[in-house]
Amino acid sequence: MWFKNLQIYRFTRPFELSLEDLEQQLEAFPFSPCGGQDQAKFGWISPLGKQGQALTHGAGEQILLCAKKEEKMLPGAVVNDAVTEKVEALEIEQGRALKKKEKEAIKEEVITNLLPRAFSRHQQTYAWINPQAGFIAVDASSSKRAEDLLALLRKSIGSLPVVPLAMTTPPEITLTDWLKEGTAPAGFALEDEAELRSALEHGGIIRAKQQDLLSEEMKAHLDADKLVTKLALNWSDTISFVLADDMSIKRLKFSEELREQNDDVVSEDAAARFDADFALVTGELSRFIPELTEALGGEETH
Repeated sequence: MWFKNLQIYRFTRPFELSLEDLEQQLEAFPFSPCGGQDQAKFGWISPLGKQGQALTHGAGEQILLCAKKEEKMLPGAVVNDAVTEKVEALEIEQGRALKKKEKEAIKEEVITNLLPRAFSRHQQTYAWINPQAGFIAVDASSSKRAEDLLALLRKSIGSLPVVPLAMTTPPEITLTDWLKEGTAPAGFALEDEAELRSALEHGGIIRAKQQDLLSEEMKAHLDADKLVTKLALNWSDTISFVLADDMSIKRLKFSEELREQNDDVVSEDAAARFDADFALVTGELSRFIPELTEALGGEETH
């Protein structure tokens, strides 16, 4: 269970549901495939996939959830072409221009007819709950996808008092200072990727990859009052990642040394290996996240 992204949310009240109670409440909202006229379905599945039945997975105090979404893919151009063709035929037949409501009804009819033949897109999103540390982290590259999972969880358990992780000092200010100083706090190291944005409303954006971030070229952009909005970093030679100014963590990569620690777990037992990897990853991330927030100047209090 190796996360690729983290959208982190802080609980504003303690998360006190037991694993058993949480399991029972998620069971009311399981994933089911789209029927012929469904445009989308969203629900919970076992984090272990075909290896498991339970909708929750626990390792010590840590809890893992997985939501699955199926969406029917109807390209807008295909729908619009079919609607236009039908509208034009009816206007010729009736010798008049159709009204807006009539066109909307035709569009609904076209979608209804096309849905059974549409291709489906499937998407799985994992969420890690750390009750003791007081946060939930969603493995999603966008806040929209993370918020969709949180909305499903809120619907499932009735209440979910969370706020996005926020710092007392805006992260772009701190990241800019690190780049200006040419160094990160102890335990962290600058890598070779950054995004800089002008503080001006219509200013430019600079995206640098495989770049010496301490070069004169980058220094000139910082001197021109650009702020660092994304920065590639390494923590403890164990985790490399890109941190954004909204505190989202992208492109998480774990060192080979860490990934090999569970190689002695029997490979034939996929569930045992999954459990061991989840415990290993969450243990490492549970040390990483507090060190990151401390390096950034501490969390905003709620």
